[in-house]
Amino acid sequence: MLAYVDRQTLYWAALTVSVLLLSYWLRPGQPVPKFPPQWSGSGITAGNDAANAKQSLLCQDPGTGQTLGLVSAAHPDQVRQQIELAKTASKEWRQSSFHQRRLLLKILLQHIIDNQEAICRVSALDSGKPMVDAAFGEVLVTCEKIRWLLSEGERWLRPESRSTGRMMFYKKAWVEFHPVGVVGAIVPFNYPFHNIFNPLTAALFAGNGIVIKVSEHASWSSRLYERIIHAALQAAGAPKELVQIVTGYGDAGNALVTGGVDTVIFVGSTAVGKKVMAAAAETLTPVTLELGGKDAFIVLDDADLNQVTQTALRGAFQGAGQNCMGAERFLLQAPIHDAFVSRAAAVAQKLRQGPTASEQAGRVMDVGATCLPGLAEKIASLVDDAVAQGAKVAAGGGRPQTNGSGQFFPPTILTGITHSMRIWREEVFGPVMAVAAFNTDDEAVALANDCPFGLGSSVFSRNTARARNLGSRIEAGMTSINDFAATYMSQSLPFGGVKESGFGRFGGIEGLRALCIPKSVTEDRFPWLMRTDIPPLLQYPVKAAAFDFVCGLVKMFYGLTLRDQLQGIVKIVRALLEREPTS
Repeated sequence: MLAYVDRQTLYWAALTVSVLLLSYWLRPGQPVPKFPPQWSGSGITAGNDAANAKQSLLCQDPGTGQTLGLVSAAHPDQVRQQIELAKTASKEWRQSSFHQRRLLLKILLQHIIDNQEAICRVSALDSGKPMVDAAFGEVLVTCEKIRWLLSEGERWLRPESRSTGRMMFYKKAWVEFHPVGVVGAIVPFNYPFHNIFNPLTAALFAGNGIVIKVSEHASWSSRLYERIIHAALQAAGAPKELVQIVTGYGDAGNALVTGGVDTVIFVGSTAVGKKVMAAAAETLTPVTLELGGKDAFIVLDDADLNQVTQTALRGAFQGAGQNCMGAERFLLQAPIHDAFVSRAAAVAQKLRQGPTASEQAGRVMDVGATCLPGLAEKIASLVDDAVAQGAKVAAGGGRPQTNGSGQFFPPTILTGITHSMRIWREEVFGPVMAVAAFNTDDEAVALANDCPFGLGSSVFSRNTARARNLGSRIEAGMTSINDFAATYMSQSLPFGGVKESGFGRFGGIEGLRALCIPKSVTEDRFPWLMRTDIPPLLQYPVKAAAFDFVCGLVKMFYGLTLRDQLQGIVKIVRALLEREPTS
């Protein structure tokens, strides 16, 4: 029997070989056009888009407080102008071929691969995350999204054949997926690169233009990413105005929602999501809301703690816990509760936290800063409330740390979490692992569902059937069995939640098609043989036997027994033979 480490080594070796073979098999037939990079990881300078602007955003590194630059804050009228530019460009782009759309995505993908370190450096500066977290959350998932669109996107946007039913057997029917026009997206601060490119790639592949309003707390990097986008559009022969990036405050976001876009994707808090929905109601603009989450991470007593512990730590502390589908409630079955907490706390106490601005620090830090101003203080208040009500600190805790001018909260593990504590109900969005114990599977389900949110969830057990059964009872939009957030890496799957986590889906087949107008089409299957003519009995003015004729049709086509169907035929014949009364 191979030792555990040897099995792991063998697994990764086999995976690497498989990926290399698969990559060779899927290699592009033609070289992808490149464009000269207009920025690089070294020598990034602070931008100053707003030197003469009346209103601007001061962009700072949340890990050091260092000023990165000024970015203009768009006025609502400017946002509406950007929407009109995107509308004009989208009319041209909607006529583009899938070949051209794939070319655009290949250009973007190649550039991301060639410049991934620079992209991670820029995102680390703007959001305070370590380089490894940026590689995971910014680059890797974006590449997976583009790869899926290249492989399967056209398949799901091609006309789809549908059945025509019994009565219209002589027809054929299908659904066409036409671009909506211009997509409006309002995205948060936690992953500044991916949050732009995730809706952008899908919208462009579906034939739309897009206007993206980025967070005022992560605006500096958007100007650098905008250069990539415009260069790629030019290289692919697409109109430059097809993609518009908006920087600004709440009034700019409101102008985006109400300014004439054809659909809105909002990713953010539940409170702001409600405002977006109310604003969109005025113009009947469709909205997709991906809101808060307090994902349950359930560990059953037969789970493999070697796997679970590291996965749980990543689920809690990735990106300093600033993930919409980050694991926030860790539910441990009683027999393995103490062992899990002991293992997790031992690792958490060794985690390195600090600014990631320097290249060396960015590569070795485990946990970075909290990006949102005031978030560290909010996290501290939730932890203090829990401790005051009996929770125990197994690791971390304490007050927010500044590390100079940055904003940090230490990686923290709390045990003894109960329903009465604020941390059970409120989204933390920070590096806190809140642990509670349970006894039975039914109790685990009850605890998981005792929450206003329902975005993602995870269940761990060596008994896959047991884990699957439990997971199916969790009120959430997504469940990963023996993994964390694997549903997001599988880009064919829709992304979204239930309850206060929002509604609608982006990502996957459902999300791609949500960026289109589904158009139903029918036509005669054999026009030379059969066509739809109004039967003489039903032609205006209708005949006296018209009603009996229709009733006969219903019974003939939809009767559940042969007897019913034969009776329907008899009724039709009688109606046809019935003479019209003379006046």
